[in-house]
Amino acid sequence: METVDDAVVNPGGPAAATAGDGRGTAAPAPRRRTRARATASMADVARLAGVSAQTVSRVSNGYPGVTEETRRQVLAAMKELGYRPNSAARALKRGEFRTIGVITFSLSTTGNVRTLEAIANSAAHEGYAVTLLPVAVPTQDEVRGAFTRLEELAVDAVIVIMEVHLLDAATVQLPPHVQVVVVDSDAGDRYTVVDTDQHGGTRAAVRHLLGLGHRTVWHLAGPEDSFAAQRRTDAWRAALTEAGRELPPLVRGDWSAESGHRAGLELAAREDCTAVFAANDQMALGLLRALHEHGRRVPEDVSVVGFDDIPEASSFLPPLTTLHQDFAEVGRLCVQAVLRKMRQEGPERGTTLVPARLVLRESTAPPPAGR
Repeated sequence: METVDDAVVNPGGPAAATAGDGRGTAAPAPRRRTRARATASMADVARLAGVSAQTVSRVSNGYPGVTEETRRQVLAAMKELGYRPNSAARALKRGEFRTIGVITFSLSTTGNVRTLEAIANSAAHEGYAVTLLPVAVPTQDEVRGAFTRLEELAVDAVIVIMEVHLLDAATVQLPPHVQVVVVDSDAGDRYTVVDTDQHGGTRAAVRHLLGLGHRTVWHLAGPEDSFAAQRRTDAWRAALTEAGRELPPLVRGDWSAESGHRAGLELAAREDCTAVFAANDQMALGLLRALHEHGRRVPEDVSVVGFDDIPEASSFLPPLTTLHQDFAEVGRLCVQAVLRKMRQEGPERGTTLVPARLVLRESTAPPPAGR
């Protein structure tokens, strides 16, 4: 803001009456008032930064293709001039808000959190912001309400991280007029889906353990309402059946290390259990503790394989053999798929699977002699 004197802006005002009113009274002091500084334009920023208006536009919109030095020059000019891009005007001009909505039913699992992080990073790389809307209860009404709220918040498309298999049972229908990509679902016949190859990863884990000489592989499964857990359980059964091996009783947890410990106490008490495939690394951690408490050595007495390859997996005791999920690639493919749909370039439905890679560490070995 600039301050100006009435003596300048109003020469005929009080400051002009310096002679008083003939009675010797002093003239009132000049008043000072404020006047708003003129709003800087994109052309002003371009002139000060020594670049084109198009370059200023690319910087303000977060587009790639601008050198870091040029970006700093433009940002410095924006700051000096007090320039603020008009997001609403840009959105009206382009017909898009450059914001992707994300609906998730849980932020308590490693997979969902890391997938969300990957989506946010990939969206930012493409110049898009992310608006997150958690849904506590995954019902039709809640999902419909979430889409309504996201439309009010002005998003261009939506990515749904759906840990429970509601779409598979057609319990929840997504609005047909919204561009949607779904993560972690078996609804590729109706939507665009991106997911880790749960089946292929699980088969690799089971084959690895059987290849070491174990007669069969026990399974510490995830919760029943989880799509990922169900796919891993189905693949475990299929791999053992194809190999002609006995199917041990299923033991189930809820993804947490605590549930893995509880289930692990049951498994540790069974002398015929020499190999366990845990549906995630957290439950594998609890299992390792239970085996240690029962004096069952890993991997000398029992081999353990996890799923996820969380950053701490290499620091378990022993370091955990596990399936690596490429969350960064899942997030990138989700964003790419939703952008293609926005541009009317992508298919309306279908599933893209990201391979899970077996990471061999020190928690697996051949079974004890005679087992």
